[in-house]
Amino acid sequence: MKTKIYHNPRCSKSRQTLQLLTDNNIEPEIVKYLESPPTQSELKEILDLLGKQPQDIIRFKDKVAKELGISARDERSAAEWIELMVKNPALIERPIVVVGGKAVLGRPPEAVLEII
Repeated sequence: MKTKIYHNPRCSKSRQTLQLLTDNNIEPEIVKYLESPPTQSELKEILDLLGKQPQDIIRFKDKVAKELGISARDERSAAEWIELMVKNPALIERPIVVVGGKAVLGRPPEAVLEII
């Protein structure tokens, strides 16, 4: 089954999740989402697979969020949040692993074991 990880190599949880996949003989497609952010439609699909709302996967404590002056209390539509994440991919929580119509946030990394 094809596996994809939205990965930030500088993030320890992302590295641990990738290692967990390879330890289980899974060679995922690695998407360095800071370099190649998902499109709005891809991000919407990921959110649907995760069963989450856009603000559920935003890193509000990230310096980019602080620079933009955003918080979880902001009233925006889902489309506005998604557009904001596509334009500022550092806001997207990581890692996200997608396997066969399922997705999970690798926090903790062991969470990926639920879908592989």
